[in-house]
Amino acid sequence: MSRRDKALRRFLSRPADLRFDEMSRLLKDLGYEEIKSGKTSGSRVAYFNKLSGHIIRLHKPHPGNIMKRYQMELIEDALRAKGSIK
Repeated sequence: MSRRDKALRRFLSRPADLRFDEMSRLLKDLGYEEIKSGKTSGSRVAYFNKLSGHIIRLHKPHPGNIMKRYQMELIEDALRAKGSIK
């Protein structure tokens, strides 16, 4: 099983301790790149997939680094809708 598959399996299980950097790495493995200009500065982050033209926008969790459950649900729904995951 590849690193991406393990990360995806962990993400889909919606763990209570999923860190933002794990989520970021998974999105990059799925073909998304972080956009670092314009309105995405500070705690707001956007990930863009060049192949599909899809953008995922979210806030970095703070004060900690743990993703909120609702964020994971929104990201999963968006990835499923665009066919990035099954």
